[in-house]
Amino acid sequence: MVQVYKSKIDTWLVVVLAAAIILCTVPFLLSLISGNSDELLPTLPAFVIGAGIPLWLMTTTCYTLTDSALLVKSGPFKWQIPIQEINGITPTRNPFSSPALSLDRLRIDYGRGQSIMISPKQKSEFLQHLAARRAQIG
Repeated sequence: MVQVYKSKIDTWLVVVLAAAIILCTVPFLLSLISGNSDELLPTLPAFVIGAGIPLWLMTTTCYTLTDSALLVKSGPFKWQIPIQEINGITPTRNPFSSPALSLDRLRIDYGRGQSIMISPKQKSEFLQHLAARRAQIG
């Protein structure tokens, strides 16, 4: 059975990303209203990148448990972690970059020295379902 868990999102991160979106959208809209193509061309890439990527990350960051793998998706990035390769799960508040929109994170250690940090909104439910899958695989 496939289960999808959305990322928990910290309020401070929503504020930072919303500010980035606004700061990139306002100049683009002003140049669009002015009708001046000399102003529009430099603001278009800033709008697409500065507003598009934060929106993409906020709307797509999720963690999918299948019978055999943990699939992590965040914007354009994807990871597939075989459940049998997971050898440790620890809570962390590590602020380093990861496909997690909250500092309330889980560090998943897998393979040979690899790890990823995620922040499922329903952390205890996620851990229960992951533990059940790990037990099934043995």
